[in-house]
This record gives sequence, structure tokens and C-alpha cells, in this order.
Amino acid sequence: MNASSPHNFDIAIIGGGILGSSVAYFLLKESPTLSVCVIEPDPTYEFASTLRASGGCRVQFTCPENIAMSLYSIGFIKAFEQAMASNGRPAAVDWVEGGYLFIVPPDNVANLERNVRKQRAEGCVVDLLTPQELKRKFPSMHVDDLGAGAHTPHDGWCDPNGLLWGFRRKAVELGAVYVRDRVVAAEMDPTKVRAVVLESGERVAADAFVNAAGAWSGAVAAMFGMKLPVTPMRRFEHYFTAGSPIERLPYVKDVARLAFRSEGKGFSGGLVDGDERRGFNFEVDHDYFERVVWPAVAHRFPAFEAAKCHRTWSGLYEQNELDGNPVIGRWSRVPNLYTVAGFSGHGMMHAPAAGRAIAELGVHGGYRTIDLTRFGYERVERGEPYAEEGIL
Repeated sequence: MNASSPHNFDIAIIGGGILGSSVAYFLLKESPTLSVCVIEPDPTYEFASTLRASGGCRVQFTCPENIAMSLYSIGFIKAFEQAMASNGRPAAVDWVEGGYLFIVPPDNVANLERNVRKQRAEGCVVDLLTPQELKRKFPSMHVDDLGAGAHTPHDGWCDPNGLLWGFRRKAVELGAVYVRDRVVAAEMDPTKVRAVVLESGERVAADAFVNAAGAWSGAVAAMFGMKLPVTPMRRFEHYFTAGSPIERLPYVKDVARLAFRSEGKGFSGGLVDGDERRGFNFEVDHDYFERVVWPAVAHRFPAFEAAKCHRTWSGLYEQNELDGNPVIGRWSRVPNLYTVAGFSGHGMMHAPAAGRAIAELGVHGGYRTIDLTRFGYERVERGEPYAEEGIL
């Protein structure tokens, strides 16, 4: 590629992480003759959110779109190893059907029961448990201050690295061209994107563009004149072990945003600080576990009174400041610009469904399986949040 000889593609995807690679794969599955370019500045994905994620996948949402995306994505991930094998190489993602458990205090039981009804109405398997039933199922849990729990046994977690590279390898096998570079500017007509300019000085022209830049998507959107309320928010993940014997646990979440699960001989998780200052900050606070996470896990499971944290790492949520839900779809003002960003921590688990949705919209002009219209950018322009009800 060189600036004097622009490269032209049918579709150029900005961001080659889990979402961009999923979009590329599904576009080429939907229409094999498309020319697809994926622009990704770092093929090692050192700072990509996916590789720093916990890999959880769950149906416990309240927006029907999120539930539907979870049901599809979990099924897709379960079959990923063989279905996405590339050149005879299995695409291992190490799926663990460990389940999810949402626990709430007594004053939140009515909300949890409402959420469970919504999930069951969408076809999810959800067990509503009393504190006594929680204690029988998880003997190490302190339940005296709990009102109920919702257990989804078919949820689980996978290896985010395997999922990302599985999508990328398969997309390349199908014909996607990955370009190692960074988008720094856009060439626009009043209602159309004509091309993007790369950091190297090269230029990529395309009929359509997809913003799948994750935590960087807000800055990318600004190049096109779009005000996308997505900002990077640092969060920590920890690997720790218990000081006393404890049973294997599902992915446990509570209303304070404590979230952790079994991982090998130990546990992986953390407690998200929603008030964390926004920005591209990867610095690790090595006291965060002892100061914030340890008191929460030790209260809920006394076996963690002598917990030992072995490793802490940081990652970014692509936080949608409007409502915490993703922005998916084309922009009515610039119809050849598509956005799939702002998942606020749910990008990996919903990547298969979101990639398929953008492919359907781009190839067929509309959604064919899951109607994601309510996740469109129009709600941002109107200032009308469409948020989850209950635990995020």
C-alpha cells in the first residue's frame, strides 16, 4: 500500500480486536466475494481489552437484545473449537460451563425476581434460590445478609485469547486483509465517508467503514464528526487463592459489582470501581486487592479471610457513558459508517452476535436474526438511555 495508489475495499474495519475480527468473519461468511480490510495498529494486542478480560459469558441481562445476543454467542462459543478450525487447526477456547450466580440483599429480591421472569421468557434456564438453598449449594457462602440468588447453570467462561485469535485466523482464511497501522483522519463528504488516512501516510478507501475500535472508539468516531459517548475506564483483574478449603464456585456477582469465579486451583475476578477516572491508564494499583476486593470476598466467603493475591493486571472497559449498553448500527447522517462499540465490559461475550448483526446490516441492509434497532446511535442523538435494569 502507498499513498499515491489508494487501496479500495468494499468494507474497512477500524480495530482488529475481538469485535472487529468477528465482524470480518461474519461479513465474509455472509458474502464471500466481499473485499474486507481490517486496520489494527498492534497485532500483539498488548493493550486490547479482550486479552485482559475474564472471559465470562452469561444470559443474566434484562434487555431482550442482550439476552438474545448471549444465547447466540454462548452457543457459538461452545461449538467454536471445531466450527472455527482454520487450515485443520482447532480453535481452542477452553469453554467451562461453570454457571453464573447473581446474589442480592433482601431489598433487591423483587428486582431479581423480575429479571428472572424476563430471562425465562426469553428461553433461559434460571434457578431462583433462597438463602437456605444458596447455603446448601455453596456451603462456604455467608448468606445471613442475602435475600436471594439467581443461578444460570449453562453460563460459563472461556479463554479470551483463543476466541480473538480464532476469529482472526478464520477471517484471514476467508480473505480478510489485516493492515498493521492506525487511523488518524477521515476524508468525508457531507453524508459519506470516502477514505481514512493512516499513521503511515497511506490511505484506505472503501464503500463502508466499521468503527470497532473498543476503548478507542470514541476518539475514532470524532474523526467522522460523530459524538460517541464511549470512554476508556480502567479496571483490575486478580488471581488469588483461598487460605482454607472451598468448593468450586460459579461466576459470582453482587450488586456492589464484586465478580469472581473459580480458575484452576484458585480464583479470578475483581470489584469494578464505576467512579474510576476515565482515560488510557494501565498502571496497576497493587494495593487494590487488599483494600477493596479482599474485604468483599472474605465477607461473602469466610474461607478467603487468609486469601493470597498472586497477580493483578489492568484492562479497559469501553464504557458507554449514556447507558452502559453498546452502540450497534449505521449512522443515519452518514449511512456508510457503522459502529459496534461501547459494550461496557460485555464485548467479548457478545462479539459473535454483534459481528453477525453488523454483517447482516451491511450485506442485507437490515437485521435478519436479532433486531438490534434499539441499540442504534439514534438513542445517543436523542439523549434517551436504554439501560439494563439490575446488576451490570
